[in-house]
Amino acid sequence: MHPVDWTVVVAFTVWIVYDGLKRTKDSHELYGYFLAKRSIPWWAAGLSVMATQLSAITMIGTTGQGFADGMRFIQFYFGLPLAMIVLSVTLVPYFYNSGVYTAYETLERRFDAKTRSLTSLLFLISRGMSVGAVVSAPAVVLSLVLGWNLTATALAITAPAVVYSMFGGVQAVTWTDVKTMALTVFGLFAVIATALFGLPDGVSVADGFAVAAATGRLRVFDFSFDITNQYTFWSGTIAALFLFCSYFGTDQSQVQRYLTARSVDEARHSLLMSAYWKIPLQVIVLLLGVLVFVFYAFNQGPMIFSSVADQRMRQGPAAQEYTALESEFDAAFASRRAAAIELANARDARDAGRLSTAQTVLRNQEAALQAVRTRATDLVRQTDGTFTDVNYVIPTFILTELPVGLIGLLIVTILMAATDTIAGELNSLSTATVIDFYRRWIRPTASDAHYLATSKIATGLWGLFACAVAVWAAELGSLIEVVNRFGSFFYGSILGVFILALGFPRATANGAFVGLIAGMASVAWAATFTNVAFLWHNVIGVVAVLVVGMATSAIDPTAQPRG
Repeated sequence: MHPVDWTVVVAFTVWIVYDGLKRTKDSHELYGYFLAKRSIPWWAAGLSVMATQLSAITMIGTTGQGFADGMRFIQFYFGLPLAMIVLSVTLVPYFYNSGVYTAYETLERRFDAKTRSLTSLLFLISRGMSVGAVVSAPAVVLSLVLGWNLTATALAITAPAVVYSMFGGVQAVTWTDVKTMALTVFGLFAVIATALFGLPDGVSVADGFAVAAATGRLRVFDFSFDITNQYTFWSGTIAALFLFCSYFGTDQSQVQRYLTARSVDEARHSLLMSAYWKIPLQVIVLLLGVLVFVFYAFNQGPMIFSSVADQRMRQGPAAQEYTALESEFDAAFASRRAAAIELANARDARDAGRLSTAQTVLRNQEAALQAVRTRATDLVRQTDGTFTDVNYVIPTFILTELPVGLIGLLIVTILMAATDTIAGELNSLSTATVIDFYRRWIRPTASDAHYLATSKIATGLWGLFACAVAVWAAELGSLIEVVNRFGSFFYGSILGVFILALGFPRATANGAFVGLIAGMASVAWAATFTNVAFLWHNVIGVVAVLVVGMATSAIDPTAQPRG
């Protein structure tokens, strides 16, 4: 990067972190460190909730998803508004009025300690794995900028987040979230503008969208009811509803955000911000990916977007085969570009027959180019079996196409979005570790200073765990899919336990515990032995917990008789 970009990176990073720490108050007390003494205004808590989701994964993984697959992913969010309304009526007042630090404390009050501990443990595993995926997103960027391997970059990114979370607590995280959200939205529009201005003379924005439409990237709705299809209208409105209810309603990283609000009503308002703004924001994010695809339809990009993998292949034993594929790719790109220009010309001529022919040719040329790219990816996987290229698309575009200064600003956006999300999630992990395990089972009575010191140790250990997961997660596919796949394995079962707690008075402690185990076993079976899309794992988990939980409760000898 240019020295100007490095100056922007350092200056913005120092200012954002300094201002966040400066706003921190009462972080020497447990109540202040974990819950900010419930002093955060609703709009800041709401932006913090959104910023926790709008991490570097969104900037890299979701945009990469839009580049590769178009707008279909937006169906994933159709269940979100209803989920926010349901939670605002049910779990938000339930948790807020309970006066708890973690959501899982309420399960001991309703059931018993073992149910609380198992549920909290499942949260720790799922969120620990997910934060690893969050780390991997900026690690991809830095690996391109600095030429480091993913392990080194993951450690370099996680270390500041660990320190920041240790000293700032939830207040520093929240106020930094606010600035990061503003910076992220600006960065998204900056990349969109760059992609649009990069279209060749004579090609309008409408022509670019026509190219995207012809290749299927503007298709939004899929009404087929196929539970093996990942993104359909039904998976987004039914299965994702369960995912969002669990994520926003029972995941400590989200619950802790609205527990910092000043009242139940403000907690509700903070959560409802996502209902209003999440889908429009995701449309913009996916649209960015689509527009980057359009840019590369007219401007040749690399065959493999990972420069590290590209260099390794050029110097490895398969270099000759790789070079031959690159020649095929160049020819395929020239043909696709010619087809895209012909489509634009046919639109301008308003010739329906010519336009129809141009669309067919473009689809065929796009398929031919992607076939070459697939062969190149398979060749890379002969030496790196887990390689995936989709996460490198947007970082490559930023580093090669944006002007000096703006590159630095986008790098800051990605790094701060990641650092802030990592810090927030590490804070929630340490909260659950200390409150649900250390204080509950090891040291029930100790000073705030002791618990805070333990929390900082837990933060560091979870940071190391996240680094280990990050190196693995970066090669599992689109990072936005990876993080939701991790969550969907656990979320349905966790949500099922809370539904038993609130909605089924006859559910017993043993019923909840056995139901939770049955839910996890059912999801594990579905994930291993079926092709059911991961979003439906949330439904499977909830149903299994409720059915087995109530069946066990019906025969539980410890159940209290009811008149």
